[in-house]
Amino acid sequence: MQVRVNGELLTLPDGATVAELLRRLEADPTQVAVERNLDVIPRRTYNEAALADGDEIEIVTFVGGG
Repeated sequence: MQVRVNGELLTLPDGATVAELLRRLEADPTQVAVERNLDVIPRRTYNEAALADGDEIEIVTFVGGG
């Protein structure tokens, strides 16, 4: 299946989850927020949140500072 992640097409296996996507992107799930089709995905559901062909995903990384 294909999903668009931050504007770029990415091919994933059918049934991939948000957690699998983050592993593939080497993104720390504790340091990002994920939105799927304009809905924020709760971090506690990343392992169960299945992606579907055509999903639009936005991943935002938290940056700290002072």
